[in-house]
Amino acid sequence: MTTRSGSARYEGFGKDGKGHVSTQSGVLADQYYGFGTRFENEKGTNPEELLAAAHASCFTMALSFALARAGYSEGTLETDAKVTLDKDGDGFTITRSALSLKAKVPGISADEFEELAAGAKAGCPVSKLFKAEITLEHQLEN
Repeated sequence: MTTRSGSARYEGFGKDGKGHVSTQSGVLADQYYGFGTRFENEKGTNPEELLAAAHASCFTMALSFALARAGYSEGTLETDAKVTLDKDGDGFTITRSALSLKAKVPGISADEFEELAAGAKAGCPVSKLFKAEITLEHQLEN
């Protein structure tokens, strides 16, 4: 079992509050977030952006391992994730995570690639965590 941690601090409340988020590794250390970074275009991060990065990196690693198990040893995978936050009554709900993949895997057929990508999407722990719609669009270059 592996456990990783992150932390958040929020000073003040509501729109006027100021938050900071950190990760155990220190890659994020007191990174600013708040209402403006989440709902406007203020510089900083927000939970949905962090979830999108987590989903993209988890899926990409899962596909990388699936390709290695299938005998492929070189290539490139680039994944973007877009997490959608929609109004839900008095609150909000994450309704979608859309993965967009560009891949270069020499020698793989489109059918085999699609099968491996679908399996990676289904098996990715972050995909399993989401209750949202998860879509995968991909582009394969040989």
